[in-house]
Amino acid sequence: MSQSTTTRIRRAAAIAAVAALGVSLAACSSGGGAGSSGKEPQTITFAFSESNAKDTSNEEVATAFEKLHKGVKITIQKLPAESVAQAVATRVQGGNAPDVFAAESGIGQVNAIQPWAKAGLLLPLTDPSIKTALEPAGLSQFEYNGKIYAVSRGSGLNGIIWNADAAKAIGITLTDSSSFQDVLSACATAKSKGKSLFGLAGAVPPNPGILAQILATSTVYGPDRNWNTERAQGKVKFATTAGWTQALQGIETMYKSGCFQPGATGAGFDALTNGSSSGKFFGFFAPGGAAASVNAASGGHVHLTVLPMPSPSGTTYASVSSDQVIAASAKTKSPKLVQQFLAYIASPAGQKIVSTGVGYPVGTKDPSALPDTYKPVASILTSANVRSFPSIEWANGKISNDLGAGVQGILTGQKTVAQVLQQLDTDWG
Repeated sequence: MSQSTTTRIRRAAAIAAVAALGVSLAACSSGGGAGSSGKEPQTITFAFSESNAKDTSNEEVATAFEKLHKGVKITIQKLPAESVAQAVATRVQGGNAPDVFAAESGIGQVNAIQPWAKAGLLLPLTDPSIKTALEPAGLSQFEYNGKIYAVSRGSGLNGIIWNADAAKAIGITLTDSSSFQDVLSACATAKSKGKSLFGLAGAVPPNPGILAQILATSTVYGPDRNWNTERAQGKVKFATTAGWTQALQGIETMYKSGCFQPGATGAGFDALTNGSSSGKFFGFFAPGGAAASVNAASGGHVHLTVLPMPSPSGTTYASVSSDQVIAASAKTKSPKLVQQFLAYIASPAGQKIVSTGVGYPVGTKDPSALPDTYKPVASILTSANVRSFPSIEWANGKISNDLGAGVQGILTGQKTVAQVLQQLDTDWG
């Protein structure tokens, strides 16, 4: 789902948590001091969306910061998940951005930070603790010309949010070692029971787009982790890379095999929420944090976990990224306060809170420290079969948008796989 939008569903649904790592705020640099001592306003705005209504991690990290900084007020602005990427982009480019807002790292999304940093629209983040916190995720995606412009909400696997107990009740079992054929067989079993294996918000381009990128993680970037660099150099193309064809044909095969709920091509994010809560399907596609969010909302009645999506060809690779970020407007009237807030989000104390909306705190290495929802994939997360989310390094945000819309067109019969891939090459330029 998802997931953004923030353009991949925003990435869709968002969320997961690590209850360990309770490092005190006092141990963090500017994240734990008193409020700003200058005369700048002590009220700032924080805009974001929640494609999963049960995700309160952004609000919780804001509240925690307020409690530690007497007199500070963070005004929350919730934006519609389906349009948040474009809404934020419009405000940033129009010069009336919120003080702080959710965005994407890199360059390949509509709301990616690097083009805005280049245009002087973002506030550079100078606290050295931020650089240290981001290093495990790869600094380049948060930087422009050597300066940092955003902090990560956490790291997470982009894959299947899976209800193993409900699926097992009708004879279906999927694991991190399942094959694509296992998935198709499970689709048939679910259909025979009047259910669907997966939910898909087909009318919201980021949702089918994230599924396409998850599959391409295995079919394209698994064999060739440098594909983005090669595409930028003109050495490869979407249309002539067999792995991209395999990824989109894999979605087409799933659709024809009845893997998605009825009406999937016209469905919005609400279909994912309603379908998963009512037991009409057993999984959907989103950042792994969505599992923890749903589990918490159920009061212990549901236990969702995270799985990689099996590859339509060859070895399955896990899509892991830290690209959901928080950035700040260069026009904020409270730059010192904003710097402190973002340093807090990047700190261990802040990550413990905000990463529940994405997956787990940036830098988590110990498999035993992963949230329970990630236990089924601990072995793949610590293996060599891990790749980043593809679009972080794409040339522009139009590529991601046209991929998601193109998948919908494939499923409705309005476009062919070849036409979609040719469009992506045109978008790249």
